[in-house]
Amino acid sequence: MSDDDRVMVFAPAPMLTVTIEQPADHLEIHVHPGGQGVWQARMVICLGVPVVLCVTLGGELGEVLEPLIRAEGVDLRAVRRDSTSGGYVHDRRDGSREEIADVPGQPLSRHELDEVYDLALAEGLRSPVSVLSGPSDPSIVPPDIYRRLAADLGTNGSRVVADLSGDYLAAVLAGRPAFVKVSHEELLDDGRAETDSEEALLDALIKLCADGAGSALVSRANQPALALLDGTAYRVQLPKLETADPRGAGDSMTAGVAAVLARGGDLATAVRTGAAAGALNVTRHGLGTGRADAIHSLVDRVWLEPLERS
Repeated sequence: MSDDDRVMVFAPAPMLTVTIEQPADHLEIHVHPGGQGVWQARMVICLGVPVVLCVTLGGELGEVLEPLIRAEGVDLRAVRRDSTSGGYVHDRRDGSREEIADVPGQPLSRHELDEVYDLALAEGLRSPVSVLSGPSDPSIVPPDIYRRLAADLGTNGSRVVADLSGDYLAAVLAGRPAFVKVSHEELLDDGRAETDSEEALLDALIKLCADGAGSALVSRANQPALALLDGTAYRVQLPKLETADPRGAGDSMTAGVAAVLARGGDLATAVRTGAAAGALNVTRHGLGTGRADAIHSLVDRVWLEPLERS
């Protein structure tokens, strides 16, 4: 793998996902690796950019996860943990998503945290872009590891893209990442936006950049995303597409941004590609999936509308 255009994805606690479906008159059971970082890595690969994925794995679930992750086409770098990795079982037979079981996994030990930090730092320093993704449960990894990684990678030449919320977002902002993506629900939950109005969300983006982000993007479900790129605000206009599964759009957006930046693209093209990847992902049932040719065709139909602030 060339280090010239690859993306390092920090995914400290990937999960084994088991989904029960009944598309016709028979049951199907789907087993995949999952978690935010895995879904992001999958989309980066769909866009033709190599990925090195830095994780921890342990227990029976970790033994199952390892070959499944390698089958995704990533360059896997794993720290062995004493406790088991996490996983969940979802039932989607009636079209909704019922949680049958959810095991987030145990918190990483101090030694395991040191090992996965050093691993991500080493691989990130060899990558032009590093994506920092969060765990499914906040007890697994302390927020400060994100501040340290963002600061150490950014200071030494790797552009950091972060897709985090809550204490993790606050921590990574202190490390001054190049780009931050967040959803409007997360801004509301974190108290960073008073309402979901466009004006309030733009104010939140300005505050994110004042707090340390180089540029920022807020996704808004079925509404156009908003971006603040190098101090200029934009509304991200998308073509209308039918939704098959709304989950995963945000992770695909982040992945699209990272993939373009790793190839030396500009911020505007990165955001348009991220928006196209997110739009296409919701037309599918697999998280972080999509044909590269379809995404590139959609990019031409995404435009950034400059916004004037009153």
